[in-house]
Amino acid sequence: MNICVIGTGYVGLVTGVCLAEIENNVICVDNIKEKINKLASGESTIYEPGIEELLKKNIKNNRLSFTTDISKAINRSEVIYICVGTPSLFNGQANLKFIEDVATEIGKYINGNKIIVNKSTVPIGSGDWVSMVISESIERNNPVKDIDFHVVSNPEFLREGSAISDTLFPDRIVIGSSSKEVVDKMTELYKPIIDQSFDCPKGIERLIPKGKKIPVVKSDLTSAEMIKYAANSFLATKVSFINEIANICEKVGADILKVSEGMGLDRRIAPEFLNAGIGWGGSCFPKDIQALSYIAGEYGIIPQILNSVINVNTGQRQKIVKKVQDELKIVKGKTIAILGISFKPDTDDVRESPSIDIMNNLAALGARIKFYDPIVKVKPEALDKKVLICNDAYTAAADSELLLLATEWKEFLKLDFIKIKELMSKPIIIDGRNFLDRDYLEKKGFKYIGIGR
Repeated sequence: MNICVIGTGYVGLVTGVCLAEIENNVICVDNIKEKINKLASGESTIYEPGIEELLKKNIKNNRLSFTTDISKAINRSEVIYICVGTPSLFNGQANLKFIEDVATEIGKYINGNKIIVNKSTVPIGSGDWVSMVISESIERNNPVKDIDFHVVSNPEFLREGSAISDTLFPDRIVIGSSSKEVVDKMTELYKPIIDQSFDCPKGIERLIPKGKKIPVVKSDLTSAEMIKYAANSFLATKVSFINEIANICEKVGADILKVSEGMGLDRRIAPEFLNAGIGWGGSCFPKDIQALSYIAGEYGIIPQILNSVINVNTGQRQKIVKKVQDELKIVKGKTIAILGISFKPDTDDVRESPSIDIMNNLAALGARIKFYDPIVKVKPEALDKKVLICNDAYTAAADSELLLLATEWKEFLKLDFIKIKELMSKPIIIDGRNFLDRDYLEKKGFKYIGIGR
């Protein structure tokens, strides 16, 4: 099929590349010329394992192209994906300005019957609203009035760092529409993934056996939109829940690693998202939970569990600061090393990163903070200006009185901790992800502090 993907951010670029990989003709659109030029040359504008290889491959095979000309992309496509951002406003409500702008452009240039796919995470009821915006734009701007289009909700469930695999080997595909014809068309588009009939790209591990069917959830628009919010909110709830259990473990002398293992072996619970630590961040969980909480409030519902999930996550970051204070007593004037600033490994995304909050809080207390991250090489704007960025972990550790591991990059498992101990003023490690080998570090003379242990 001929596909148009509007927006080349994280979701848009991954979606476009993967749709091209299953042999569709994809044209990706963005209004930032520099970004489009980079992508057209085969240079990825996001950090995601495997994406640059697939980007170059599908450009070479003439299945993937990039443009700033939205009218051209809309005109040549059967299916149009909306993949622009919906950032949170100050009150937690999703900002739909970019969605509205794109819907208006679609109405202006649409030249025939199309399927419009909402891939962006949008509030409940947005599908009908997008249809209205497109219809109004057609009436105002488009000489072709007799156009039959359908808006579909097709939420993404991508995890940064494994987005290619999550797209090609998903747990499920959700298609929300009241039109059976449109649902059938979308099912046809995803058939290679649903049937797992495509050849696995080089360098990507096949996670589902070839030929095994992927479940397809066919629903109305509203239910599809709710599935996305509900799924992310539940996963965030698991993280906040296990962090609360970890806090209790510390008080009673239990080991959260064993508690998580025992819980996760229950098939009804499963082990994923039961890793205690400094809390969740990123572009999805914070935004989606706040948006769902806001939506609930609009209907007079007090979402007590959702609000508690947010509060526990916020409090978890402050608990890490308290651990630092407990160890160093007076934080002012002390040098502290932080390993990792991205909100999770295998991504350069620092949005809502717990590490940033922790560093800012410690800097406000007068600490001298140095950090190192394997991928993030530019200080985020949200980070206190006094925080120093280092080129490697050893420079960060030098003269530090405490080292905090904030992101579980695999690179950190290979560090020479004997050298790090020699460089530090005091050999204290707070493992904010329960990632390092506690027994090894203690044998080497470190004071090791984990979460819930």
